[in-house]
Amino acid sequence: MRVPAAQRPAAVADAASAGLRIEGMQATLRDGDRLFRLEVERLHVAPGRMLALTGASGSGKTLLLEMLGLLRRPDRVARHVWRSADGAVTELGGLWAAGARSPALSAARAGLFGFVPQSGGLLPFLDVRANVALPQQLAGREDQRWCVELLERLALSDVARLLPTALSIGQRQRAAIARALAHRPPFVIADEPTAALDPEAADTALGLLLETASAGGTGVLLSSHDLDRVTRLGIPQARLEAAPLRDGAAEGVVSRLRGSPC
Repeated sequence: MRVPAAQRPAAVADAASAGLRIEGMQATLRDGDRLFRLEVERLHVAPGRMLALTGASGSGKTLLLEMLGLLRRPDRVARHVWRSADGAVTELGGLWAAGARSPALSAARAGLFGFVPQSGGLLPFLDVRANVALPQQLAGREDQRWCVELLERLALSDVARLLPTALSIGQRQRAAIARALAHRPPFVIADEPTAALDPEAADTALGLLLETASAGGTGVLLSSHDLDRVTRLGIPQARLEAAPLRDGAAEGVVSRLRGSPC
């Protein structure tokens, strides 16, 4: 199932402009008189590239990933688009106009993105094999061989018929990574994908993400506190940095990301 594009230019887009791009995105969270504001001036991740989103706990990494992946609506955004390598453009920001449950928004989530949430997010009533295959069914891209390969490469073949409750935390996280890659999405969003993994499994998981991004033209944006591993693997970084905020009578924190190297 191809995600419907709001605009299809006749000319093939410049390769430098392809990928996921946002400009002028902002969201504000309130807790009484306390504020947290996330401001992103510009972010671009090209096809086949991986970017690590870093920053202290509470700097808004998860919030940003949710807005990028159409899981949360920003308060405002000047531009939020996906441009494929063939020049097709999907105006993601405008998809919210029809409501959070609109078919177009659901199709974009299912077709464009693979997600690795912090908690794994596996469906408890499906075994590992069915959890991994589910995005393929939703996106209309069934490929059993690819599912089997992912399970093998992430050391999950022996537990493929088990329910998530029978898995270790690390196994659940590896299954979530396999699920995010199963339908070969154009873009993968991963929130602390290696936090629950031992060092060897973390290297394997990130290595698979890097390989998939490079070979398949998949863009990858992940959040991580593991700066040593991110640096060792040569993954470019963009950092969220917090500063005091005063907005009228309220005080709080503003976290800003002013650009990205991808």
